[in-house]
Amino acid sequence: MATVAEQLVRTLRDAGVERIYGIVGDSLNPIVDAVRRTDGIEWVHVRHEESAAFAAAAEAQVTGKLAVCAGSAGPGNLHLINGLYDAHRSGAPVLAIASHIPSAQVGTGYFQETHPDRLFVECSHFSELVSQPEQMPRLLRVAMQTAVGRGGVAVLTIPGDVSERKAAAADDEVVHLVHPSPVVPGAERIAELAELLNSGEKVMLFAGAGTRGAHAEVMEFAERLGAPVGHSLAGKEWIQYDNPYDVGMSGLLGYGACYDAMQRADRVVLLGTDFPYDDYLPQARTVQIDNDAARLGRRSALDLAVHGNVKETLRAVLPLLRPRTDRSFLDKMLREHARGLEKVVDAYTRNIEHRTPIHPEYAAAVLDELADDDAVFTVDTGMGNVWAARYLTPNGRRRVIGSFRHGSMANALPHAVGAQFASRERQVVSISGDGGLAMLMGDLITLAAYDIPVKVVLFNNATLGMVKLEMLVDGLPDFETDHAPVDFSAIAKAVGIHSTRVEQPGDIREALTKAFAHPGPALVELVTDPNAMSIPPKITGKMVRGFAAAAGKTVLDGGVGKMVDMARSNLRNIPRP
Repeated sequence: MATVAEQLVRTLRDAGVERIYGIVGDSLNPIVDAVRRTDGIEWVHVRHEESAAFAAAAEAQVTGKLAVCAGSAGPGNLHLINGLYDAHRSGAPVLAIASHIPSAQVGTGYFQETHPDRLFVECSHFSELVSQPEQMPRLLRVAMQTAVGRGGVAVLTIPGDVSERKAAAADDEVVHLVHPSPVVPGAERIAELAELLNSGEKVMLFAGAGTRGAHAEVMEFAERLGAPVGHSLAGKEWIQYDNPYDVGMSGLLGYGACYDAMQRADRVVLLGTDFPYDDYLPQARTVQIDNDAARLGRRSALDLAVHGNVKETLRAVLPLLRPRTDRSFLDKMLREHARGLEKVVDAYTRNIEHRTPIHPEYAAAVLDELADDDAVFTVDTGMGNVWAARYLTPNGRRRVIGSFRHGSMANALPHAVGAQFASRERQVVSISGDGGLAMLMGDLITLAAYDIPVKVVLFNNATLGMVKLEMLVDGLPDFETDHAPVDFSAIAKAVGIHSTRVEQPGDIREALTKAFAHPGPALVELVTDPNAMSIPPKITGKMVRGFAAAAGKTVLDGGVGKMVDMARSNLRNIPRP
């Protein structure tokens, strides 16, 4: 008869899990050995358990399927926790296996004793201890379905000795994982929504990650209402492309006319967003549509809350909306959006291809141009978020994955590991900062060991740029943010990765082109200007705190790349007087 560990591994494989990310050791060894002896599932040896959780989160976000990570007793599974927080807040279906000390020793203060089933409660929908072989099949089924059904993390804690015992049943259970079906509001609530929208003259839409798969419906909705469309960072990849109503992004990394449009509208419709920065929301005249009823009203006072899938809700309400011919509000916001972007972009588009240190804005624009149309970008928290928000051009096929809700540093490289394992043929680009890369740099070894063709584009400004900015705008001298220059390309080369260090702007294009053509992992280190950004005087320190303090409610001085072209294109739709 199989062991509990063998039964667990086979159940995961039969449910579609292809790999487990983690580090082998002690109480986890029975599960690792079961993976070794089971066809159709592999063990991916990362260099830190935090990386394992990040990698699983990215795989889950790219595939939409359950992904798995694991950690050994005590310190091993404790290291998972930051990555699991990120996965949970991102809604990524991840199962974490936390192995545990011998069951007879629980509660005695044994070597490496913790209580994982308690520790992970806050960053999971489900966290339970398997104490007997009879429990495992059912608890595993519940954990897997909870992660997939609710979108987030489930944790199963298993003592090593329990994993080694004989399974209680000879046959493996086949688990059929079910994804949630779209929520459709009732006819009465749809009628209320239509009435509110029909009574407004200046409607503005603000789109988040919940608009995934609803691009066509949002565009038709905006056209029917004559409404400008803004977005959060998480909504950018789903809604900004092919969007003639685009007025940019709000929040700490915001740009364009999004914030102003929101403040001037007499109806603001929040579409599938749990946008956390409530200071940027008008806190009045607001309607929210979300498939998670718990999010309704969490960030803003509401005139109407609609529990429903964005796509299905818009399909239902569109036939009830009155036709509109007045586009004056939309046209005005489109003009302001274009004017604002053109004003700030000038400083970063004139002769910067010849200036050193390298302007990171220019480097990001070249990267956007050269990357594949279906590339997956993983983005470090900090200035990496700025470059992703401003310069990566969405098209409906590209993906942008970051720690947008948890705000952890060091996520880009391990996210890229998971994204690349999920799709070996797809281009995956890690937009890393030197601060973030230094924290989990060990996984450069993982890239080399597995020949994972991730392309690491490192923006090295030898400073913690976001932290420095936080200090400066808060009236504090920057302290302990700068560090001695490090040649990361030499480190990458030492572990067997094709690497290039670029100090001249004119060399960026060739370096990226060669790296993208290289069949294995590659790192391009860009030595960038740490003082490339400035903050408009009206932005206060209070406005720019938190994980990313790079922008304010309108535009932070900096480039916005191809979005200027998008704004100009939208202006062609406005009749000239």
